[in-house]
Amino acid sequence: MSNQAVEVEILGKLTRVACPPGQEQALINAAKELDRRLKSMSEKTQVLNAEKLLTIAALNACYELLESQKVSTTELDSIENKMAQWSQQLDAALNNVTRKESNE
Repeated sequence: MSNQAVEVEILGKLTRVACPPGQEQALINAAKELDRRLKSMSEKTQVLNAEKLLTIAALNACYELLESQKVSTTELDSIENKMAQWSQQLDAALNNVTRKESNE
């Protein structure tokens, strides 16, 4: 299947973007979120230059992505530690059961 063009509006300008089949709504939603963020940033900072706004938005998006990856990594580490503890506890319990059975 080939990509199809989806038209989105950002800062009042229509742009056609290639999109994989089935992902059209996700792209439209992403464009709406970007447009909302750019307009909000423009109001807060009084920056009207689209290139500057897009640069700031891109930096913010990268920062948010990196922060969410840190959280995911921390959560994954925590889960791995818990699983290692449970594995040790299970090994100890199985060893106790094996010792009791061999003593009988």
